[in-house]
Amino acid sequence: MPKRRVTPEPNIRLQIAHGVAIGPGKADLLAHIAELGSISQAGAAMDMSYRTAWALVTSMNEAFVEPLVTVTRGGATGGGASLTPAGKDVLACYRKMERLALKAIAKEVDHLQALIRP
Repeated sequence: MPKRRVTPEPNIRLQIAHGVAIGPGKADLLAHIAELGSISQAGAAMDMSYRTAWALVTSMNEAFVEPLVTVTRGGATGGGASLTPAGKDVLACYRKMERLALKAIAKEVDHLQALIRP
């Protein structure tokens, strides 16, 4: 997964309920955790501090009915993190809504981009 988007692209941030939002940053963090099995590695892949990554995971875990990320403490086995079934569901749902929304507004985005100075 790329660390950051190279060219600016439209993105979707959804405020689901007061104070509960998910956008490209949180979705990318969940995807990196799923891929790398570690909150610290996921944060590093996004040029994000461990503290920030941990705070985002904590806020997501507290906002949803079930935690999205589960953590196994370190020690002899090394520890790690993974998405729960709820985390996989939230990520898949967000990505689907993102694709649908961007497809629905593609013509308007092209129009606005044409009006922007080079």
